[in-house]
Amino acid sequence: MTHRAVPFFDYRSLFSSHENELLAIVSEVGRRGAFILQNDLAAFEEELSGFLGARWALGVGNATDGLHFAVRAAGVGPGDEVILSSHTMIATAAAIYFAGAVPVPVECGADHLIDPAAVEAAVTARTRAVMPTQLNGRTCDMDALQSIADKHGLLIIEDAAQALGSKFKGRCAGTFGAAGAISFYPAKVLGCLGDGGAVITNDNAMCQRMYQLRDHGRNASGKIVSWGLNSRLDNLQAAILGFQLKKYDRVMARRRCLASLYTERLKDVADIVLPPAPDSDPDRFDIYQNYEIEAERRDDLQRYLKDRGIGTLIQWGGQAVHHLKVLGFAQNLPYTDSLFTRLLMLPINMSLSDDDVHYVCDNIRACCGYPIG
Repeated sequence: MTHRAVPFFDYRSLFSSHENELLAIVSEVGRRGAFILQNDLAAFEEELSGFLGARWALGVGNATDGLHFAVRAAGVGPGDEVILSSHTMIATAAAIYFAGAVPVPVECGADHLIDPAAVEAAVTARTRAVMPTQLNGRTCDMDALQSIADKHGLLIIEDAAQALGSKFKGRCAGTFGAAGAISFYPAKVLGCLGDGGAVITNDNAMCQRMYQLRDHGRNASGKIVSWGLNSRLDNLQAAILGFQLKKYDRVMARRRCLASLYTERLKDVADIVLPPAPDSDPDRFDIYQNYEIEAERRDDLQRYLKDRGIGTLIQWGGQAVHHLKVLGFAQNLPYTDSLFTRLLMLPINMSLSDDDVHYVCDNIRACCGYPIG
């Protein structure tokens, strides 16, 4: 194998791959002086809601703020509990905490998504909502979660930060519950050149409240009608995202092709567990925000790949939410504990070539004692 560098994510390529177009957008927006709450944002919000099949999309400063606004707009607050998967970013729990409610992390399942049985077991008289994380570009079993929510009178608020375009039974992540939040962090499948996010809802009252929360409590006419914060997706990032959204179908298709290549090259390696292959589940359309495998000798494999120029990542720095004892979590989640000794994310992004994937797979096979050819 000829040594090559395969970074986990090449942030420079996000700009350099479309440098001329992006510079033209910056110049055009700048010449108009259109920076905050202008037509580019309104146009992007309309395009995004149309893409998702949702009634409303609101651009916000980041997905964490979006989740926080959704929790508050739904009336969840002090005295309430919200159930979430422990396999998620701390931002999911923080959105709940800063609304005054209590985040309750539970086990994930074999698919790395929230386990509906664990959700059911965690429901108490104080439980007000469930916040599933649509992780790695895959959507949870929303039928099972909705059944639990209906049984106990709970809200569903989706952390769809990693799942723009992911579907369950033909319906997009972020559109199942009272609201959902999406991230446009640069490394996301749809990324901007900084922080950015959106909240999605089909509920008019939720939309109006979140609209106020993102802009100092102002309503659509500009009148202050409630307490609010300041978290608006700026117009320049919205214009960039609008440009990116126009080619998003091709981006999703390419990532699914890369996932298929990983599957084909690694499906016989007994030492690792792969994520579901594209089209392996008729109920799901996965977009492969991440390609998260399980490896029995995870740390050895990561070192082996690093020595050969291949970047990998252990999600959340190797800490599930319930591991963060400094924040007061005390749950005992043995399945998630065990899983977090094996998780490793391989490179999957638009700067990756087929040859890069073959190089990664050749090295994984060599490390695990499998023939390369």
